[in-house]
Amino acid sequence: MKALLWIGLVVLILGVVSLLVPIPRTEREGFKAGGVSIGVETRTEEKVSPIVSAVLILGGAGLMIAGRKRT
Repeated sequence: MKALLWIGLVVLILGVVSLLVPIPRTEREGFKAGGVSIGVETRTEEKVSPIVSAVLILGGAGLMIAGRKRT
């Protein structure tokens, strides 16, 4: 099954990327009164938990091995 091998490769790459690239998040707090709005916008960048990244990497490697054994 070539599809299983390619899906495993994509999951493996996503796991490695999730270790390196932070995910941006924007929060906006404030209020609106008529045509006036007052507020504060904060932007934070958070990384995915290393446990989630490890699960993605191991799952991707497992799918690649399973896809290779079937062909």
